[in-house]
Amino acid sequence: MPAQCLCLCQAFTIMDQNRDGFIDKEDLRDTFAALGRINVKNEELEAMVKEAPGPINFTVFLTMFGEKLKGTDPEETILHAFRVFDTEGKGFIKADFIKEKLMTQADRFSEEEIKQMFAAFPPDVCGNLDYRNLCYIITHGEEKD
Repeated sequence: MPAQCLCLCQAFTIMDQNRDGFIDKEDLRDTFAALGRINVKNEELEAMVKEAPGPINFTVFLTMFGEKLKGTDPEETILHAFRVFDTEGKGFIKADFIKEKLMTQADRFSEEEIKQMFAAFPPDVCGNLDYRNLCYIITHGEEKD
């Protein structure tokens, strides 16, 4: 299975909070709550669900995701994935938070994999991971000046 499909499968599994094979309004509410956004309006959730042509199973999810990504470049795609966790829009995420998510969600990272990641992309002295620079390095192969 290609890595992109595997990642999308993991994303679907994380969002399908009640594990019924479909993403509905309550799954979205629970996903937002897990990310720290508690008071999501019903209208906002309904609008998201209405974007689908029917019930959102994995196939519909893949189709919708593909439509959203048409014309975007890989760096922007990766940035969008990190921005989900950056609810304040600061450009960084707490390293402990990312570590916890990577070790407890979907294909879980081992302690060794976490060490390798932070060795390659160390957090700053405050424990923040600069995901914008990380995305640049991933897509361009070198740090910005």
